[in-house]
Amino acid sequence: MKALRLLLVAVFAFAGEPSAAAGAAIASAQPLATAAGAEILDRGGNAFDAAIAVAATLGVVEPYNSGLGGGGFFLLHRVADGHETVIDARETAPAAAHRDMYLDAKGEVIARASLDGALAAAIPGLPAALVYLASHYGRLPLRLSLAPAIRAARHGFPVSPIYRERAQGRLAALRADPAAARTFLVDDEAPPLGHCLIQDDLATALADLAVGTFFDERRITAWAQAVQAAGGIWQPRDLLTYRVIERSPLYGGYHGMRVTSVPPPSSGGVVLIQALNLLAAYDLDGLDVVTRAHLIVEALRRAYRDRAIYLGDPGHVKVPMRKLTGADHARQQGRSIAIDRATPSAELGDTGPATEAAGHTTHFSIVDAEGNRVAATLSLNAPFGSAYMASGTGILLNNEMDDFSLKPGAPNLYGLVGAEANAIAAGKRPLSSMTPAFLEMDGRVAVLGTPGGSRIISMVLLAALDFAARRPPASWVTLPRFHHQYLPDVIQFEPGAFTGHDQTGLRRLGHALQPLANDYGNMQAIQIDARGPTAAADPRGEGLAAVVGNDPGIPGVVNPCLAVAN
Repeated sequence: MKALRLLLVAVFAFAGEPSAAAGAAIASAQPLATAAGAEILDRGGNAFDAAIAVAATLGVVEPYNSGLGGGGFFLLHRVADGHETVIDARETAPAAAHRDMYLDAKGEVIARASLDGALAAAIPGLPAALVYLASHYGRLPLRLSLAPAIRAARHGFPVSPIYRERAQGRLAALRADPAAARTFLVDDEAPPLGHCLIQDDLATALADLAVGTFFDERRITAWAQAVQAAGGIWQPRDLLTYRVIERSPLYGGYHGMRVTSVPPPSSGGVVLIQALNLLAAYDLDGLDVVTRAHLIVEALRRAYRDRAIYLGDPGHVKVPMRKLTGADHARQQGRSIAIDRATPSAELGDTGPATEAAGHTTHFSIVDAEGNRVAATLSLNAPFGSAYMASGTGILLNNEMDDFSLKPGAPNLYGLVGAEANAIAAGKRPLSSMTPAFLEMDGRVAVLGTPGGSRIISMVLLAALDFAARRPPASWVTLPRFHHQYLPDVIQFEPGAFTGHDQTGLRRLGHALQPLANDYGNMQAIQIDARGPTAAADPRGEGLAAVVGNDPGIPGVVNPCLAVAN
């Protein structure tokens, strides 16, 4: 047991450490996932093959954040021809879904109906995305890129403090589902630290995906029938007809910085670019802390308000993206910003109840030695998603249906409100806040993103401003964070983000403040410049940022569960 614990320390020893050298770089939320990507690069894969390995392995070792039962967005840059694209692997509402499916007879939202159990699950997109990445952008067969994830699922991974925290927070929901409880708990409790958590059924599902039998009609039919028996509304056709969508990225700028991010059904790119457009009118670095924070909050307030009104799945609603990301709209909105007074959100629209934002998503960034790059944000939504797993599948399902606007003006899990643009409809993709991004300025390129629910966009905004100020990745991932999302009308901030003097100044301007007890976010970032890549993992998590050279693997990253199995 002592040897196991020593090896466990070796696995997580590099969390949060920045590094720099010539070559490729990977930053992910879990060391074993970073090592999986490095293994695939060493086997001759490119950044897109490595992205498959990292995404699949994160789904094994962070089952509370992502997996085959979820989805997300991949932002890609191919160096050979400069091609940039977004792989939209966002989940879709089942064909049987309808606008009022989570409302009672009085038209009120049914508590937790969109959060717990099979009815909360949208149709997952990650399995199709991994196949698509391999066939359209990778150079290795899928069986090789998925091998590290299959190995981690088959032999297990050591339970970490973060795993235990997440499992403790969802004990009731996990206990309610026999398959989930058997897989993720030990005697109906969160597993002890260092416990090797084995997922044989998931290993089988990944192996089927690797050889092309995952979407066998009989298997899919049985899966859909199991979901129906548990109270869900999936049909086999929902799964068999799901397709990822390639979308053109969104582009913006800020004081000479080029911004590339994702379009709807993620709100991330629109809100990020809109906020930067509003802030471009100011010299933020020349301002005091209070005035700078005030202006950032006012920009976020207006951009998040437009998010609530206009944004949704562009396959179902007309989204005025050109207007929202344009300079004219920013100038018009900017006229209402006063440098010496907060604008109450009530002056822009009705207020809503506060809801604690969460951060149960994952992100990774990859650059290979050729210069191909990937920024990918993946999710199940809440910790452990819906906490429902059809027996024998090994796949924990998402609860992304909660990301729809269940009722106009009603806040979701993250306190975000929405209107008809994000109402539930069959086949529709729910609005997201995921913001994988590329930033380019003065010969430097940043690849970054983060989990964090509704706070994702404000985190990426703060990091983008830090990049524009020529600070390194270690600064982007560690700087203290604050957030405003229009509703609730309050500035949330991490411990240490504002001094007592700063807080007094913000209150004098009319801002309401909500200090948070804990830090939030888990940013994974890479910068490329003439000296090579520099990578950093957020110290708030247990991730690993590593520059990958000519030597195979990443020294010091060991999975003790493999040693136990052998």
